[in-house]
Amino acid sequence: MIALLTLIGCTPTVKIAPPDKPIVINLNVKIEHEIRIKVDKDLDALLTNDELF
Repeated sequence: MIALLTLIGCTPTVKIAPPDKPIVINLNVKIEHEIRIKVDKDLDALLTNDELF
């Protein structure tokens, strides 16, 4: 019985606690994007139009 109580008393515990101060994350993010619109077919149809030129 004493051995059983000793084993129960020696069980490891893990304690998780939130930090006292807020977490600050500094990020430098540079976002670039490029939009390419292909109008090749429409442009070809426009340039082949004889009434335009």
